[in-house]
Amino acid sequence: MAQNVLTATDLTHFTPVHRGKVRDLYELEDELLIISTDRLSAFDVVLPNGIPDKGRVLTGLSKFWFNYTEDVVENHLITTEVADYPEALHVDAEVLTGRSMLVRKAERIDVECVVRGYLAGSGWASYQKTGEICGQKLPAGLRESERLPELLFTPTTKAEQGEHDEPISIEQMRDEVGSELTDRLIDASFALFNAASQHAENAGIILCDTKFEFGQRNGDLILIDEVFTPDSSRFWPADLYEPGKPQQSFDKQFVRDYLSEIGWDKRPPAPELPAEVIAKTSEKYREAYRLIVGEELPE
Repeated sequence: MAQNVLTATDLTHFTPVHRGKVRDLYELEDELLIISTDRLSAFDVVLPNGIPDKGRVLTGLSKFWFNYTEDVVENHLITTEVADYPEALHVDAEVLTGRSMLVRKAERIDVECVVRGYLAGSGWASYQKTGEICGQKLPAGLRESERLPELLFTPTTKAEQGEHDEPISIEQMRDEVGSELTDRLIDASFALFNAASQHAENAGIILCDTKFEFGQRNGDLILIDEVFTPDSSRFWPADLYEPGKPQQSFDKQFVRDYLSEIGWDKRPPAPELPAEVIAKTSEKYREAYRLIVGEELPE
């Protein structure tokens, strides 16, 4: 297991145009370079500790899923091979290898497209209070983590760093981006979720829910950012699945649970994580990669 942790990047010939919670973004004429660091955020706050291998897992899984779903929806990925990057980037190959993607620019659609297959997280909290999720009525008597009668599309606003994504109704989304584009986004989101769910199921994983970001390029809808990673999706081990309670998951839930146990108020600065929490979280990410891709994370 690689123990080096990268929490920020500064390339030799380029300056980042944006640093997100996890990714650093560099602009290259008609292309973008996305570097996944090992930063970890919880409750919308970036933690002081990086997680070994996290950025490489996010990039490796996104590469796998972009290739797997390219016949479902076009995406922005050009390559993850540093040798195929512009020559000015080659000097930083050690930093870029395994954790970066060269992608096409697109006009981002400022709505996050969330698809839910099971009743968990904020959806479960909303259902307990109102019997609904984002204005969509659900049958009475559903249990936590239960499979939903049908897939739900529950969009959110796309918040800037430090702010929270806010749920919106599908009608609000239609007002925001237009009815025709909303229908296209719903159809694309469901098609992607169904394709990935089948593969995940065969790998012994339940895809509980996920979020997508889309853009438009020359009028075409394309999938951007990351896709079906532990940062954007809730994955559960199928052999341990038991509705009626929270499930174990291949993501940062282990960190969230620890932070809740110590009583952190979810405001910056975030506390340091113990070594065992860091190690366990890293293993969760690497295990997700191993099961989904079918091989160990490359060194």
